[in-house]
Amino acid sequence: MFVINKALNFQTVSPQTSMLQCAKSSINHRSKYILRQLLLKFQQPHANYGRPPFNNRCYNDDDENNVNRHVRKKNENQDDRLQLYKSLGQHLLTNPRVIDSIVNSSGVGPDDTVLEIGPGTGNLTIRLLEAAKKVVAVEVDNRMVEVLKNRASECGFCEKLTIICKDALKADFPDFDLVVANIPYGISSPLVAKLVFGGYHFRNATLLLQKEFATRLLANPGDSEFNRLAVNVKLVADVEHVMNVSKKEFVPIPKVDSSVVKICLKTEIPDVNLNEWWAFTKTCFGKKNKTLGATFRQKKKVAELLNLSRFKGSSEDIVQHESCNECDNEEDECNILGTDVNLFKEKLVGIIRTAGLEDKRPSKLSNEELMYLLSLFNQAGILFHDQEKPRDINASFAGL
Repeated sequence: MFVINKALNFQTVSPQTSMLQCAKSSINHRSKYILRQLLLKFQQPHANYGRPPFNNRCYNDDDENNVNRHVRKKNENQDDRLQLYKSLGQHLLTNPRVIDSIVNSSGVGPDDTVLEIGPGTGNLTIRLLEAAKKVVAVEVDNRMVEVLKNRASECGFCEKLTIICKDALKADFPDFDLVVANIPYGISSPLVAKLVFGGYHFRNATLLLQKEFATRLLANPGDSEFNRLAVNVKLVADVEHVMNVSKKEFVPIPKVDSSVVKICLKTEIPDVNLNEWWAFTKTCFGKKNKTLGATFRQKKKVAELLNLSRFKGSSEDIVQHESCNECDNEEDECNILGTDVNLFKEKLVGIIRTAGLEDKRPSKLSNEELMYLLSLFNQAGILFHDQEKPRDINASFAGL
């Protein structure tokens, strides 16, 4: 084989040498092409750098799943144009199968008005609009409101959608039949309290909640997770577990998994003063594994209850509550404890002993037992809530 050198002289080379030179030339061209493609890729702007990638979870290649794949791809691009704020609990549920399961488990029908709280970009909202007569969406983020309006318009659902751009804890909800929502984690407790104690009449609430919160909501007496949240909610509602949802089904991915629960209001609610009940359970569950006898022997708590239980209208307090700030436990030496306070403490313990609950822990007691004890206290003139001050539901449940 002949090749031409720079001097145009003919030289003889072996076939192996010629093949090696061709291979090197091919590799060089291929490497340049790959580098050029990589350079173009990394120069493309990314609207939300640092967010976890979106995983398309369509497993079948039939027509329906091809449509879902297209819709999810469109939603992904829509979500990527927005900066999502974890402080607002903006974790968007993206798996259509999970969304369908939530809607189906809620029992929504064509005559229902659905309340959705925190709709985000509308992945769940669009599915609800398909199944319900009307959807009332409460969203605090103006950016999400615009996205939601556009998506509803594209799907022809504008007339079925009402948007309230306000904090859900401060908004007044119009009449509704069902609640279906992916609840922002930070407001789960006061929002659940607002739904069940706010005087609303609805069939059920299907809520996607942080798994740990849902576990506490579902807990029963004797469970390690049993707490004041479960005691208060189960006074007026029944709670059931629907399913668990992996954190991988959200964008951006949260740190914890979630659960779906269904809350149904009871048809018959116990005759109890709710302000007294909330304050009483707060006293009992301050240290839920402490016996009731020990709880009601604490000097600070005795003095507090004595002031609350005094006859209103008297200008003189037996005990100045401000003086009790340093009395944190039974062993503290405090000068305020006079004869009246000691007698009042014996009265408290005597009532608990009469109920047969002196050595019982709140975490082991049913609502019926707690209501019975509260009724004994109230009959004896012992109050747990300042009757002159209305109690704020949000404040009562914040942090639970």
